[in-house]
Amino acid sequence: MTLRRAQDERGEPEVVWSGRFIEAKRLGKWEYVSRTRGVSAAVILAVDEGHVLLVEQYRVPIGARCLELPAGLVGDEVEGEEAKAAAIRELEEETGYRAERVSDLGRYHASPGMSSEGFTLLRQGLTKVGEGGGVAGEEIEVHRVRLADLPAFISKKRVEGVAIDSKLLLLLGSIVIPDLIRDP
Repeated sequence: MTLRRAQDERGEPEVVWSGRFIEAKRLGKWEYVSRTRGVSAAVILAVDEGHVLLVEQYRVPIGARCLELPAGLVGDEVEGEEAKAAAIRELEEETGYRAERVSDLGRYHASPGMSSEGFTLLRQGLTKVGEGGGVAGEEIEVHRVRLADLPAFISKKRVEGVAIDSKLLLLLGSIVIPDLIRDP
């Protein structure tokens, strides 16, 4: 499914800078980044017997390790790759778990005010097949966290100075958010 784009009378964006994976663009007063070559992302919600798989890795843009759902680029190595295929590949590379089944939970945009990048969220059934840790140079630490313990685990990681990816709100929403929005 593709997004229905609003009519924009200002024309095509100007590419201000282009690298291997991203481009900086300008359209009117807006400056934003987008992925090159039609590359997008697949984010994996990997839940197994009441536990969720999370990855922790260093992220250059924020200068810190970050706790995240497993994810990876779609189409960065093989043009026309489907999100499900990328999710299966990335899950095994990063976590050492192989997908038994994959369900597409839709397409989302994490930061639409500064980036055109979207991601496909996929849910997977799991079988442990290896140690994970990513490909050479990624240094990914895998965490298998009981869902009921997730708020405490995230709090502990914050104290350690680990950044927390906003996509983890998907999981925290059912645990923490109801308490925050309940009438006093």
